[in-house]
Amino acid sequence: MKVPFVDLYAQYLGIKAEIDSAIAEVIAQSAFIRGKHVDAFEQAWAGALKVKHSISCANGTDALYIAMRGLGLRPGDEVITTAHSWIATSETITQAGGRVVFCDTQEGTFNIDPCLIEAKISKATVGIIPVDPSGQAADMDGIMAIAKKYNLWVIEDCAQAHLATYKGRFVGTFGNAATFSFYPGKNLGAYGDAGCIVTNDDTLADWTATFARHGGKGEHVMEGINSRMDGLQAAILNVKLPHLPAWTTARRRVAARYNELLNGIENLATPKVGDDRNHVYHLYVVATDKRDSLKKTLADSEITTSLNYPKALPFYPAYAYLGHKPTDFPAAYRNQSRIISLPIFPEMTDEMIEYVADQTRHALGDGSAVRSKMPKLAKV
Repeated sequence: MKVPFVDLYAQYLGIKAEIDSAIAEVIAQSAFIRGKHVDAFEQAWAGALKVKHSISCANGTDALYIAMRGLGLRPGDEVITTAHSWIATSETITQAGGRVVFCDTQEGTFNIDPCLIEAKISKATVGIIPVDPSGQAADMDGIMAIAKKYNLWVIEDCAQAHLATYKGRFVGTFGNAATFSFYPGKNLGAYGDAGCIVTNDDTLADWTATFARHGGKGEHVMEGINSRMDGLQAAILNVKLPHLPAWTTARRRVAARYNELLNGIENLATPKVGDDRNHVYHLYVVATDKRDSLKKTLADSEITTSLNYPKALPFYPAYAYLGHKPTDFPAAYRNQSRIISLPIFPEMTDEMIEYVADQTRHALGDGSAVRSKMPKLAKV
């Protein structure tokens, strides 16, 4: 049996008629850059999250950069973010003129550790960017309390957490702004790059929209950049968005089945979900000291896995100038060599899940075989 890491073609086949019709409509209307499809998606996504504004842009990385510029980041300003994530978050801090300050993560959830943030704050600190890794919200109460105490802005990086919640509230609705990526493999993905900023701040929404579109069409009130969502991507996202709740439910059911089948394996930690969080499982991340041998065994069994992320950010050459050492970020340093993402996507069958679990047990020296006693996963 072959098990892909994600199967976007299977997703497409389930909504083929809708997707094909949407693409044909964009072509017939020549609505390739912005236009009614983009406007419709901005309104729909803002409505889904219950925020006032959704400002579309070319990708999730641009969204971070634009949001920081809109919040007035200046050269020399410091921004605190997680030590273990994708580089988009930290690189845009630098590109927007700021200085990156890394903070260690929680051992089990891989989220930024709020208990360690306050020690990172200096007179130059202006903001915090928590990331919701794998689809699980950070501890937003703790983060927002620190931000309020020190008068700092907060941008939530929700690139992997579409419809994740914290205490019943969608991620992306806590800080001054939040950013989303609609990269094809995301839970809500386009067929190319796309992203957005969401905010309840009218002034910030107007500034970021203007900046992202060359500083204003017709009357340029500032020097901006070119970061516009394609009409084609918006049309595809408009088709997919109504399906997202069902896909999210299916991801949670796959994760729950994994949790059951992988429970009790020595030297394997399944995902820990923090209090008051509703995980959307963009990734299903397990941790083991036998990570490399597990990856090889699964690859030999035609199971595709991913290492998200094989090195914590402070230890890449790009950040050598900061002079960090492993003891500065013990949790991130420990996790970087232990975590591996198993396949997860809404269309996974029970047979696929059981096969991955069986091969995982085999790789880790657990001889017990999985026996299905649960109903098959419903198709979505």
